[in-house]
Formats: sequence, structure tokens, C-alpha cells
Amino acid sequence: MRGTIRLMVQSTHLKYEMEFKRNITILKGDSATGKTTLVDMIQEYNLNGSDTGINLSCDCPCRVIEGNTWQEQLNLIHGSLVFIDEGNRFVASKDFSREILKTDNYYVIVTRENLSTLPYSVTEIYGIHSSGKYASQEPVYHHLYRIYGNYNLQESVDPAKMIVEDSNAGYEFFDGISSPKGIECVSANGAGKIFDILQTAGLKEQITVIADGAAFGAQMEKVYQVLLRKPNIRLYLPESFEWLILSSGILRDGEVRSILENPAEFIESKSYFSWERFFTHLLVDRTENSYMKYTKEKLNPVFLQGRICEQIIDTLPNVLRNLFSGVSNISNGKSPNEVV
Repeated sequence: MRGTIRLMVQSTHLKYEMEFKRNITILKGDSATGKTTLVDMIQEYNLNGSDTGINLSCDCPCRVIEGNTWQEQLNLIHGSLVFIDEGNRFVASKDFSREILKTDNYYVIVTRENLSTLPYSVTEIYGIHSSGKYASQEPVYHHLYRIYGNYNLQESVDPAKMIVEDSNAGYEFFDGISSPKGIECVSANGAGKIFDILQTAGLKEQITVIADGAAFGAQMEKVYQVLLRKPNIRLYLPESFEWLILSSGILRDGEVRSILENPAEFIESKSYFSWERFFTHLLVDRTENSYMKYTKEKLNPVFLQGRICEQIIDTLPNVLRNLFSGVSNISNGKSPNEVV
């Protein structure tokens, strides 16, 4: 399944209008905000139809799975928006993660846990906002809001240390542009280890963390609590390093530009469990037969040279762009075509 899925669920007193564009959406927030009510209304409509007084409109079928027979239920569901209410402990299991890898559904999971077995995006963690009065004749309107907002480093940064999620091409790039500025760059060797590193960080050293936002959702709540306690730490969460390269325009590919404008319309959820995997595949495919050939395991040196490096840096938020300006001339006099 691909594209943006629009949902409207309404009863006499309640109305929900929401959109979902990735295969995993997380609903969090306090009790009594309408999360379980939404799932209950969908389940009631599926069981008894319009006789319930509930109207449901969606771009695809809506389903609810629950309980110990969740696998059997899931096996019968295809091309659907699947809701799972909190209290269903199977969502945190590796079995659940393995099973939904095989499906072509979108999943909306109500949970207070951080689901480390699932690579969900930091931008797809939502709360439910309500407007209107329950005593009025009009239904109370519910819609989603992003809990963690935008992490594009709006404030000025002058880090003494960069912490990069991975240990491969992304780390090599940021290490390559940090060194000329005298900035230490270290690899966290995985998103799950960033929290531990930040826990032990002091309050004096300015630190900027760069991680793949497309799969950082499970880590975000813990890391966010550290950010509240330690204002010396800044966070930048692009979709992925591969997304940065594609967004830089160095490929001069019109189709890539179209994909980046609306990725949901091009990313098949069954084929790519997270958008990070899709962007990696796209970049590898589009550079396969060129001097810019990309592999995730080791950075092609061409990405640290001249115009190519400058364009990638220009894709960063302004505060990082200004920080790393002038570090692209590190190719020892070689032209890009001489580096493979």
C-alpha cells in the first residue's frame, strides 16, 4: 500500500479526521484524549455497520486486531488501515515485527511504550487534540498533532562534538566535514546507543546529534527527556543520510525530485518497512553506473569533494550549513572523475 490515507469517523457527539502516510503511526498521549474511543468506534462500525449511528469514511478498509489470535486476524487483512489499541502486548514482540514485514497494510498503534522492535519515524508520533464542547449540538472535533515537532536546528550551534547514529557512509561524511573545523565526530554505532551516550555527557560541552529520523521514533521519548535536562545538546533528524544526498540535487534527476516532493505516493509499504530503506535503495540504484556510485558500507570519497560536497552541505539546516562552509576543498587536487 502507498499514498496518503484519509480517515473520517463520526458519531452524534464525536468526529475524527486524520491522515496517515506511512506504514506505522503511533498514537500517544494522556488518558481521556480519545485514542481508545477512536479504535472502539471503528470496531463497532465493523461489527454492526451504520446501525450504530457511526459514519466511517476511509480511502481503504479499516480493521482492528486484538488479543491472542492477532496472527490469525492479521493473515486475513490486506491493503487496510489496521488499528491496535493499547494493552495488546504483542505489538512490542519480535513476532509482531516479523509478521507485519510481510503485509501491505498501514498500522496505527495506540501505545505508551517505546516499540524498539519497529523502525517508525519520529514525525509519525502523534497525540489527539480536541476542539469544541461536549454539551453543544456539534460533534467534538478530534485531529492529530505531532508530539515532537520539527528538529531542524533553528538555533545557532557551535558544537565541540558531533555524534552520528551510524558507523558507515553517513558517519564518514560528517567526520570528513567536521575534522577541518576541529570538531570531534564519533559514531554511536546505532540509534539505540545514543541515549546512553547522552546520559553520560556533561553540561558544558556543546554536542550535536545526527540520526535518521525515518527510524528514530522508538528512541525519541528517552532522548527528548535528556534534551530537556541538557540544553547544550542539539538534535538534527533528517530522514536519512541517503535522503540528504538525494535532496542535494547532485543527481540532476527529475524523477527523484518528484519522489522527494511526495514520498508516500512512491514508497510501497510492503517492500520498504521504513522510508530510510527506500531512500537507500533509490540512491544506490541511481548512482550504480556513475562515478558517484554509492554504498552504505563505505563512503565514496567523491561525496567529500568540491561541488558535490558543497551541495550536500547546502541541504543541511542553515546553522550547520554556515558551520561547515568552506570545508569542501579536501580532495587533494583530484577531480571528482578521478575518484571511484
